[in-house]
Amino acid sequence: MPSPQSLWSTGKSEFDRRYHWPTQSAARLTVGDWIERVYNRRRRHSKLGMISPVTVENHHTQTAQAA
Repeated sequence: MPSPQSLWSTGKSEFDRRYHWPTQSAARLTVGDWIERVYNRRRRHSKLGMISPVTVENHHTQTAQAA
């Protein structure tokens, strides 16, 4: 599991000074969506052999199409 500092550093580089949200709730929704949609899908996971979920899905799709 990545450290909170790693996630915060990545998040800051993605959102710092790019966005202005009208409410704190809107900011939370946007950041939460980014974590689920982008960060967690690209981050390497130890349970997947240190590859990203996107890579696993792509490999599975290619294998299924070849069969």
